[in-house]
Amino acid sequence: MAVKKSDLYSSLWESCNELRGGMDASQYKDYVLSLLFVKYISDKWYGKDDAPIVIPDGASFYDIVALKGKADIGDQINKIIQKIANENDLTGVIDLTDFNDEEKLGKWKEMVDRLSKLIGIFENPNLNFSHNRADGDDILGDAYEYLMRHFATESGKSKWQFYTPAEVSRVLAKVIGVEKSTSSSQTVYDPTCGSGSLLLKVADEVRPRNLTLYGQEMDNATKALAVMNMWLHNYPSAEIWKGNTLANPYFKEQDGQLKRFDYVVANPPFSTKSWSNWFDPSNDVYQRFTGYGIPPAKNGDYAFLLHIVSSLKSTGKGAVILPHGVLFRGNAEWEIRKNLIKTWYIKGIIGLPANLFYGTGIPACIIVLDKEDAEHRKGIFMIDASKWFIKDGNKNRLREQDIHKIVDTFTNFREVDKYARMVSFDEIEKNDYNLNIPRYIDTQEEEDLQDLTAHLQGGIPAHDVDALSPYWSVYGLLKSTLFKPDTKPGYYQLAVDRDTIKETIYMHDEFIAYSKTLKSIFDRRVEEIIIPECKAITTKTQPKKFIHTLGESILEYYSDIALVDKYAIYQHLMDYRNETMKDDLYMIIEDGRKATLTETKKWKETVYICDLILPEDLVINRYFINEKNTLTALEGQLETITARIEELAEEHGWDEWLLAEVVNDKGKLTKANVTNRMKAIKNSAEDIEEYNLLQECLTELEKEADTKSQIKALQSKLSKNVIDTYRTLTGDEIQTLVINDKWIGALDARISREIDSISQWLTQRIVQLAERYSSPLPQLTQKVADYEKKVQEHLKTMWFSF
Repeated sequence: MAVKKSDLYSSLWESCNELRGGMDASQYKDYVLSLLFVKYISDKWYGKDDAPIVIPDGASFYDIVALKGKADIGDQINKIIQKIANENDLTGVIDLTDFNDEEKLGKWKEMVDRLSKLIGIFENPNLNFSHNRADGDDILGDAYEYLMRHFATESGKSKWQFYTPAEVSRVLAKVIGVEKSTSSSQTVYDPTCGSGSLLLKVADEVRPRNLTLYGQEMDNATKALAVMNMWLHNYPSAEIWKGNTLANPYFKEQDGQLKRFDYVVANPPFSTKSWSNWFDPSNDVYQRFTGYGIPPAKNGDYAFLLHIVSSLKSTGKGAVILPHGVLFRGNAEWEIRKNLIKTWYIKGIIGLPANLFYGTGIPACIIVLDKEDAEHRKGIFMIDASKWFIKDGNKNRLREQDIHKIVDTFTNFREVDKYARMVSFDEIEKNDYNLNIPRYIDTQEEEDLQDLTAHLQGGIPAHDVDALSPYWSVYGLLKSTLFKPDTKPGYYQLAVDRDTIKETIYMHDEFIAYSKTLKSIFDRRVEEIIIPECKAITTKTQPKKFIHTLGESILEYYSDIALVDKYAIYQHLMDYRNETMKDDLYMIIEDGRKATLTETKKWKETVYICDLILPEDLVINRYFINEKNTLTALEGQLETITARIEELAEEHGWDEWLLAEVVNDKGKLTKANVTNRMKAIKNSAEDIEEYNLLQECLTELEKEADTKSQIKALQSKLSKNVIDTYRTLTGDEIQTLVINDKWIGALDARISREIDSISQWLTQRIVQLAERYSSPLPQLTQKVADYEKKVQEHLKTMWFSF
């Protein structure tokens, strides 16, 4: 039975995180990922003759499982991993982590317990990699990405370098156009590769085709992590080497010069001060700084950038993440920047939001390089994406819509007001080769100016009304319904009562017609693309590719629709994918269209859940709508009865009032109290009023109890009916419930809310303008005078003289 992958990954992280104790996540990740590596190769290749890796006898993950609880567990794990390393030329790669380190793992029983529990986590049968697809759309890839993000989040500030956020990596991979590559012999290089995540994101863009991957990393443990990462993602032939890229670049041609690559991507350490240690930049044997200038001694940003430029083929393309300072800092960097601009190699600059990266909150940019046809380039395409992100804990994160917008805009060189434009080299020269993005793209929103004349004389300024022109292009007649010309030129008066603005907009024929048009767009997309694509899901379907196809179709359909932000619509699909759809897809692909029930306990009661068809209202709405309506009616009746009981208690339950004797300490009426009191005063003529009121209370309390009983019985019956229905659903019925009722129903609701927000904003803006200028100064002055006169007359009646 398939499990929800999101639950699997979160439980995997929570279990690992719980066991690490006080160890920094940057260190604990080495233990977790080392075991993940052994688990993966054991599941994938143990006992297979054609395996690309040799797993010696007694050195599989299953042999590690056998060590649980043994006193020498740490030492024995080390020996097993060492055997694998020796057999596969991986010494110094997978054997760096010491599983017998008492300082990190504790002594004796503490170490035994911690390692035994860690091994137990990976015994989960749902973590079976034997059928791993290794195509970026599998349990391993998602689990690895999940763990790496969390390790980076939890790591100490100076230890975050092993990981580039996946969203940023995807932007780099896409803007260099790697998807156009045609041969596996084409090369990708990352000179500061960390764990290799950026290299792998580039490789993902061309799957199922391959590229040849190269990387260099200075930290030995991180380099080892990168090598394991390549194996885990089916790139065992990737060349990853340890070393200082600037002082001793590993990849060279036969003549000793730097090797040139088709693509280069990098996220080097920002503004490193020790970049020139161990070599003399002024006598660089690779001539990386010749013609540009030597970077300042205490800042290595341009050193890495020039290394990348030198590492590109004559048609090579690259992208590098650097701090914003490289765009405008002076002195030696100004000289380098000027000379680099004059080569025309810089194709684009993308300004990113602040606080995206682990370990630093400073804003960064992506510098996109392209040597091909550089001599014909007329300018640099700039994007300011600094305002487009979502908060994610204590970091910012690019959303799917932000990534798509950046890539679409850059790929098409589409100029967008306050977001992107092509800046000519002439303009850059006039700005003294300063590339600071705000010099060329003004992202400041126009100030909402107050109109003094309107405040003094009334009327709504025409420039405020005309600023809503995108709406008037759709709702042309609505404008004349809402506004009429003022006696003053350049001003309008509201043509409807201020309290009816929303009603006027929502009931207008143009508004109703356009709302139907937008709904029909979604309905057509559902019928033409979404339902056929969903019905075609098989065990061979690739979830990410499937979602990508749906997303692109939504973008296409909403691309030219007035007032609608196609990227916002696209984001709704991506959000729903992350929250629900991805788990559903994996369950369908692994189990087929089955309504599999899982048994769980809830308050000592056995509850059956079908993850694929949740919430159970999906079944109720389709098969038991009459029962649901009856239940809803009963709940409404109960609410009315309960409100009446509370009303009686509040009106008559005070001290010495008629119900004071039957209201408990919580101010509630109880049947027992009411019954006992009625018995006590039954024959008392002077208490007849109280008795009658008690009779009403008793009637209401009995009605409440009876209604609750009916509700409970109906709920129980409905739950049983739902469970029974789950067990008898056919594949076609499940398909209808999941696709039509669950997925399409949820997307329809989300997109409808997005579209509704358009009219809400228009309504709010018009109300705001109407309220702002509803009381011009003369009216306010007259009101003040009238109030003053009333106060004076009132004071006179009090014999007060001025």
